[in-house]
Amino acid sequence: MKQHRSVPVAKGNIYTIDILRLGSSGEGVGRYENFTVFVKGALPGETVRAKVDVVKKQYAAAVLQEIVKPSPQRIAPLCPVYAHCGGCQLQHMSYDGELLEKQGQVRDALTRIGHLTGIDVLPTLGAVTPWNYRNKMQFPAAAAKGKAVIGCYAAGSHRVIDVASCAIQKDGNNDILRVVRQWMNEYHVPAYNEKTHTGIVRHVMGRVGVRTGELMVCLVTAQADVPHTAELIDMLRDGLPNLTSVVQNINTRRTNVILGPETKVIYGTPTIHDSIGPLTFNISAQSFFQVNSEQAQRLYEKALEFADLQGDEIVADVYCGTGTITLFLAQKAKKVYGIEIVEPAIKDAVKNAADNGISNAEFILGDAVEKLPELIEDGVRPDVIVLDPPRAGCGEPVLEAIAKSQPKRVVYVSCNPATLARDLAYLDTKGYKAVKVQPVDMFPRTHHVESIVLLSKLKSGKHDKVESNMDELDLTDLGSKATYEEIKNYTLKLNGLKVSSLYIAQVKQKCGIIERANL
Repeated sequence: MKQHRSVPVAKGNIYTIDILRLGSSGEGVGRYENFTVFVKGALPGETVRAKVDVVKKQYAAAVLQEIVKPSPQRIAPLCPVYAHCGGCQLQHMSYDGELLEKQGQVRDALTRIGHLTGIDVLPTLGAVTPWNYRNKMQFPAAAAKGKAVIGCYAAGSHRVIDVASCAIQKDGNNDILRVVRQWMNEYHVPAYNEKTHTGIVRHVMGRVGVRTGELMVCLVTAQADVPHTAELIDMLRDGLPNLTSVVQNINTRRTNVILGPETKVIYGTPTIHDSIGPLTFNISAQSFFQVNSEQAQRLYEKALEFADLQGDEIVADVYCGTGTITLFLAQKAKKVYGIEIVEPAIKDAVKNAADNGISNAEFILGDAVEKLPELIEDGVRPDVIVLDPPRAGCGEPVLEAIAKSQPKRVVYVSCNPATLARDLAYLDTKGYKAVKVQPVDMFPRTHHVESIVLLSKLKSGKHDKVESNMDELDLTDLGSKATYEEIKNYTLKLNGLKVSSLYIAQVKQKCGIIERANL
């Protein structure tokens, strides 16, 4: 009978815990009697006293009570509501320490989730300043003691923390926050209550054109009719000299999704503009645009470097959004195809290409699972594929389509190390080896990290045929005694097929043989 190990901690008790690393949400991960305990606010290298409030079979969560031995990376948080707000997770850590931890987070995901080794994970590209970088704000509204509050949700809840000025937002967004809050209170415009489905203002979104200075205000409302919008426009114009656009998004559904299906302009233009490098982009309320313009330029320049374009390549940009990376690639490629399933984003991408005078970029509306194979069937063979999927990653159908298109290189941009590691492991089985990873700190003071990966196709002209034939060979005995070179020669002589060292290692692992024992 299988014996289950007893849990060494109990709810409500306080324990002394050594913190080993940061978790995926920025919490400290420690051990007590070899049992995993998550402690929010604790840093690697610290010894803390923490009170357990959640106990599971494999782990526990605890509330920090006392820091017995502080980390040298510990600093005082800048924001006055940091302890309660869920927007940032790492303000109590030095920025140098944060960059090191993010590099480690990516490396750990590759080995622990993807089981990938030998990949060069470069030092994280840090921001010039980790403060006031966000060009996009989307804060929920609520009511407290008869007043409007607008800010971030408290961690793990839907309770809104009123934020006077957010330390990671651009000043323009903080100005928008101040004016809209004042308008709601002066004219008694009620905030939306998600429990009763009453009230009007659900979220306040702000967008700042960092290079242009243009400001967009997007009021997300639970109904079409909003009182005192004329007064709101007057207050915004008086308080925001660079006001360019005010739009209303209508979301009548009982949902946690922020934006609804209808957006209408109530002042100015439907879009604002921003520049990254030499390119200018139209940005609507629905557009995906990197929230950190300065770091986005470094990210796109790195994507261009990894793509290694010489001017005669065909490139496919999967999940192209508003075409930001696509247009960067178009500067060096013969032709670039952008694929995106969100129609407003494709419309913005087409306009962005026209506004920048780029004629060698074509945008395709639809799911990459269908559109990438259709592109190939039409005779288009991408030399390079670039993909920048959402946090959920690609999923096997898209990865399968990429592998079948047989590009020379794949450049993968990811905002989630866990799904990145999963997808890289899948591509590895299809003959695409991750060569190097460049973490980029797009979201300073939070646990999020962006990564860009270069994958190269293994040079094996008959790789697809080898897989089925190799599985039929009895390598159990041969693999444990022969060198990799002998296995290659044997396979070539027997079947006339060339196989790579990586593929032999994969087959050996599948057969239960120690990898590279005779390399």
